[in-house]
Amino acid sequence: MERKNWFAAGLSVLTVILLVFAASLLLIKLLWGWTIPDLFPGAVEQGLIAPQITWITAFKLSLFISVIAGLTGSKHRNHGEK
Repeated sequence: MERKNWFAAGLSVLTVILLVFAASLLLIKLLWGWTIPDLFPGAVEQGLIAPQITWITAFKLSLFISVIAGLTGSKHRNHGEK
């Protein structure tokens, strides 16, 4: 494959990764504000759980979930290979 094709393929993969990561940030932030106050109303009223999270917190949660999913996914994937 030519160098231009490799560059285009790498750029495409990077773009998809960034779009998925941005979508996951948005989903985490929106779903937190939508579900947590309904699931844990007493804890939110007492201040034990935040009713809304910041973008930085959503970023941290997204990284954490990605790492956990990557670790469990790689173990699961390698389990079936011989």
